[in-house]
Amino acid sequence: MSRLFKTVVVLGLAGVALAACSRNRDVPVALAPATMTQIGVNSYLWKAAIDTLSFAPLVTADSNGGVIITDWYVSPRNPGERAKLTVSILDQELRADALRVAASRQVNQNGVWVDAPVAAATVQKLEDIILTRARDLRRTTVTG
Repeated sequence: MSRLFKTVVVLGLAGVALAACSRNRDVPVALAPATMTQIGVNSYLWKAAIDTLSFAPLVTADSNGGVIITDWYVSPRNPGERAKLTVSILDQELRADALRVAASRQVNQNGVWVDAPVAAATVQKLEDIILTRARDLRRTTVTG
């Protein structure tokens, strides 16, 4: 093969590769804004909280006030224990301090539900899950 032929082949392949890359030219690289307030609170936090609490029946979901309250949830794996959760979204910004989770726990003792302590790590873990989900939602939101 001549040197000229090899050069033409390499340049042709490079041209094909570059043409294929040009299809992705319009993909946005900027993040969506941190403040999304089509409802009364941050939309990312709201959606993330609703998604995270979807395992439990909801009693209240007020998007203007930013409050989500679940009914008592009993895990099929642990029928002698139940939990009730309240999530409050406190701001229109996507920030860690714009979210507050409170949990109540009860255990069944001789057929009577009795209040029991909730580990602080449980509440913290739930907040972390919601915040991570909210950040993922923001990251995947396409900006114009």
